[in-house]
Amino acid sequence: MPLKQSEAIVLRSYPMREADLLVTFFTRNEGKLRGVAKSAKKSKKRFGGALEPLTYVRVYWEERERHELTRIDSCDVLGSPLTETVDYHRAVALGYVGEMLDQLLPDREANDAVFRLAVAVLQNLKAGAIWMALTYFDLWVVRLTGLLPELHACIECGAALNGSRAYFHPLSDGLMCADHKRLASTEISPESRQLAAEMFRNPVDAFAPQAGAWPRQRGADLRKFLTQRVERHLEKKLVSAAMLEKLD
Repeated sequence: MPLKQSEAIVLRSYPMREADLLVTFFTRNEGKLRGVAKSAKKSKKRFGGALEPLTYVRVYWEERERHELTRIDSCDVLGSPLTETVDYHRAVALGYVGEMLDQLLPDREANDAVFRLAVAVLQNLKAGAIWMALTYFDLWVVRLTGLLPELHACIECGAALNGSRAYFHPLSDGLMCADHKRLASTEISPESRQLAAEMFRNPVDAFAPQAGAWPRQRGADLRKFLTQRVERHLEKKLVSAAMLEKLD
């Protein structure tokens, strides 16, 4: 069977037997795939550092009849997070992007919009400047996977929220007005809702000049709301989201 090829992002890799790796890829052409990279720990020529998580590669693989796992032949590195400084904050942020993609994307379902989003965000995820890219990624990945509710109306009564206070709750599917908020709800600020509107109108590169001075607090309530939507959909907590919460 001829080799297939595609641009891809490595999501995870695990040891398998003595020198093999079990790898999860998000390919541009065919969506999320899993495959075995034979002798990957020994073959620098075929793989080198291409199987590090969140590496942007061109992957070559072979489908195997009656096998769920593909056979990964080789990879060419197109971009690597290891070419720039990786501090602890950036490492956690990279892990978060990888976990979100791995958990949200179905197997073998191409999604070019999410792929382009991931590549653009990874290019803007810098050491000491993670919060802008993460906010943009959260907003758009939730929207592109169909999990984003209406941000301008109360989910309970339909009242417009433009200019008024809005709240969210882990067990609610959208924003609520002050009259219908649940106990222990969290308020989402007008500034964060305006930020979301700006991010819907512009590419992530438009916010890059602000990234270095983007404090964690900016958009924190928006990120919390979006993460809760994902966790409600998955019916479980994201490990990396808890790690992000603990960052200074």
